[in-house]
Amino acid sequence: MSIPYRTRCFLKRLGIALLVLLAVAAVLLVVLFADLQQYIVYTRDGVKLDFSRSTKNLTGQVPQPTVIQDPIGVQYIDRSQLTETDKELSPIIGYYITAKDLETDIEAVRAELKKLPAKTPVMIDLKSIYGNFFYSSAVSSNRNDDLDIGAMDALIKELCSGNYYAIGRLPALRDMLYGLNNVSDGLPVAAGYLWMDSEGCYWLNPKSDGTVTYLAQIANELKNLGFDEVVFCDYYFPETDKIVFKDDKQKALSDTAQTLINSCATDTFAVSFTVDSYFEAPRGRSRMYLENAAAAEAATLAAQFGFEDPQTRVVFLTEIHDTRFDDFSVLRPIADAE
Repeated sequence: MSIPYRTRCFLKRLGIALLVLLAVAAVLLVVLFADLQQYIVYTRDGVKLDFSRSTKNLTGQVPQPTVIQDPIGVQYIDRSQLTETDKELSPIIGYYITAKDLETDIEAVRAELKKLPAKTPVMIDLKSIYGNFFYSSAVSSNRNDDLDIGAMDALIKELCSGNYYAIGRLPALRDMLYGLNNVSDGLPVAAGYLWMDSEGCYWLNPKSDGTVTYLAQIANELKNLGFDEVVFCDYYFPETDKIVFKDDKQKALSDTAQTLINSCATDTFAVSFTVDSYFEAPRGRSRMYLENAAAAEAATLAAQFGFEDPQTRVVFLTEIHDTRFDDFSVLRPIADAE
């Protein structure tokens, strides 16, 4: 039986209209999905939507997978060797280079660097709190778009040439991109999703094998680049009662610090920490860095760790030219270099 001509025309127009509607619906679904990305929260149980928050205002690059190898094994070192290694460290008086210095003018930083005498200690920031690296790292493909990575690689090569005591500083437990891609390594709230601070950053669990391995890989990379020391800043638990963590926080920090030292420190490479809250100082080739300290409290703060040689093991980061800091190790802004 043949279909009338008018019926065939009607069906044809109906089919075209349906195709157009399907195409429009597909475009709307894509737009809707893209907009919903800001409300997606990654939890231990999977993914959920939370319309009370948005990631639109977060800075940094689109998250890229972080390459994590097998968890590190703890290397136990004889205590007599640790004591001998401690004595090999010397007091340091030098300068530090911040991320702001690098973003403002890398060439000006290089010019300041050239003013310094041989073997001057210099600390440089190498990663942001959002997880973007300032150099060509093999640990992560995330890069800081505000920096000339090629120029940074050249600066690091110069810094690690042997003419300076090179110190690399980077956030340890505050890392938005790593937390986003490795939810099981983060600090959760009671609902299961990761806690986020006011700057849009996730914080990592220092007891997680993944966290320890990630930090160890970075430390070993810096050691291979020629750095003499790594300083892990943001090495503490955020002050909030929303995070679920049942173990002793200070012990967790101390144990992980010791694991990183045992795994990464050598007779020529130190693994150190910036301290915001007190935890038991680890043994081995390591220092404790203090920020925003009052000069009048320098001696008291240095004594809290119980070091036999606080002049060597405690470093103050300050812009103040108070000679009471100079009784200990101290680093000041690179702009102060003469």
